[in-house]
Formats: sequence, structure tokens, C-alpha cells
Amino acid sequence: MGLRSAQGRCLAGLKMFKCCRLAMVVGIVSLVVGMNVSAEKCGDLAIASMNWASAELSAEVDKFILTAGYGCNAELVSGDMLSNFESMTETGTPDIIPELWVSTMTEQLQVAFTDGRLIMASQILADGGEEGWWIPRYLADSHPDIKSVVDALARPDLFPFPDNEALGAIHNCPVGWNCQIPNANLFRAFGAEDLGFSLVDTGSAAGLDASIAKAYEDGEGWLGYYWSPTSMLGRYEMVRLDMGEHDPSQWHGCTEVADCADPEINSWPAGEVYTVVTREFARDFTRPMSYINNRQWSNETVNQMLAWMADNQATGDDVAVHFLKNYEDIWSDWIPSDVKARVKSKL
Repeated sequence: MGLRSAQGRCLAGLKMFKCCRLAMVVGIVSLVVGMNVSAEKCGDLAIASMNWASAELSAEVDKFILTAGYGCNAELVSGDMLSNFESMTETGTPDIIPELWVSTMTEQLQVAFTDGRLIMASQILADGGEEGWWIPRYLADSHPDIKSVVDALARPDLFPFPDNEALGAIHNCPVGWNCQIPNANLFRAFGAEDLGFSLVDTGSAAGLDASIAKAYEDGEGWLGYYWSPTSMLGRYEMVRLDMGEHDPSQWHGCTEVADCADPEINSWPAGEVYTVVTREFARDFTRPMSYINNRQWSNETVNQMLAWMADNQATGDDVAVHFLKNYEDIWSDWIPSDVKARVKSKL
């Protein structure tokens, strides 16, 4: 999502939410059967289009498929994640939030799922949001022994510091982003300074991106923080290094705490990214709901779409059409044949 911070609490109650989702879906199916709701009809729908590229892309794809394939009158509702979520729980609009980073609002979701106002649908990002320390693919291929952060830290010569090649460099996230705190603590936990490394202040998102682009242009080593899905990882193929197991208690108690006295080696938590819909949408729009429940893609696919979007200065609807024209092998599994035929006819 272009995360500036995924330090929000991991969804510890995710299993409970899934149980709530299952119970609600069973109840809704019973209601639908009892009410004899027509599965062939679709009406007005509002879809949240939020202020980061992957969320805009998913909203535009949903709008196209629901309009062209299911005959819905779908419109996009702009806004950030919090404002759309609050509107959805209080007024029932929008009907769909395609890409909700659930770890950022655990408590609110728990309440909304428990009282049945909202339904959790598909895990739209199959890999979840990914953060960590990465190296370029070409370096990983030429040094297959480097699979983990520990492996990389044994070779400071492969990751030269910009101003002092005697040191290895680990590129930090931009100034002011909360991810600087875990990076600093993990730098200490891995004993990186004693192994000949220094933590590089990249200054801004543009500075961080530029450091990756320069490494690729020069064919040099690069080691540092990044996240997925993003256009940069669609443009420049990177490999995320193994940082060991994720320990939630250590993460919340120390890793994400500024100047923690004794940080331990830890791995970034995976961001849980789901589609959330209103109870009324799940109940009244059974065929579109089936699509929403089936729809899922990988970070690699989203990275490629975001890179195409950035390289072509494309709008969200442009990249949605590009995806539907060029990745039929992915989206055709989301929908039945009659819906697929109608979508293709509109392309």
C-alpha cells in the first residue's frame, strides 16, 4: 500500500474474525434462500477507492468487472482508509472496501464483525503486505548462498557504503516514517555495526528509490528496507531476505519501541490485507459477492501493474483495463464463464 508504517498491531484476533465471517456468511445464505433473492440482479454499488496506488487499482478492477460482468451501477468513493471504514460502519456506504489493511484497525474491525455490520471477504493480497530487508535479484542469483540477513551481513564488501567503501551499507526507510524505529533496533539486534555495516539515512522516499535505481544501473550490491506491493518492486526485481521468525510480543514490546534497551532478532509481521463488505451487500448481491470472495492476486502481479501505471503515467482505470486485457489467466478464475464473456466484450 506504499506503507509508511505497518507497525499497527498485527491482527491477533484474525482467526476469530474468520470464524465470525463464516458464521455470518452461513446466516446470510439462509436469509437469501428464505427471501428468494434473485442472483441475476444488481443495482447501485459504492466502492472505496483509497489514496494509494494498489487500492486505486483494485477498486477500478472491481468497478469494471461488477459493471460490465454483473450489470451493477458501480461508482467509486474517494477517501482514506479510516474515513471510508467509518462511513461504511455508520451509514453502510461504501458497500465494498477492496483493500483494507486490517492490522491498522483491529479493535474497530472486531466490533464491526461481531455485531454483523461488516463481512470479511477474500484475502485480496495472497502474500499479505510485505516489509523487510531486500537485495537485488541479480545479486541473489550470483550469490545463491545469501538467503538471509545473517548471510548478507557476513559480506559487507558486497554492499558498499556510498561514502566509505570500507563499510557495508544498510539503507534505512525515509525520515519521519515509523519504520525507522524497527530498522534501528534490528540493526542493533543483528550486531550489524560490529560486522562492518552502517545504517544509511536515505532522507526521503525518492532518495530510497533512487538508491535502488542507481544500484541497478551500476550493477552494484544493495541491502536495505523496502515493502511490497509497490511500483519500485515491479520495476526492479528484489529478493526479501529471511529475518527469522516473527515474535509478536518481542515486536510490540521492543522492536517497534524507540531506543529499546535490548532488541532481539525478529522478522517484520506480514500485513493482513482483506476485502471487507457490508452485511447488506453480502446478503443482497449474491453473485457479485461470489466474485468478491474469489478475487485474489499476488504481490508480484500488483507490483507489475503499479510499475506499468507509473511508467505510463496511467490513471487507475487505464491500468485496470491493462490488467484485464493482459492477465486473463488470473482474473478468469474469479468469475463464471457468462460473466467473463461480458467483461471481455467490454474490453
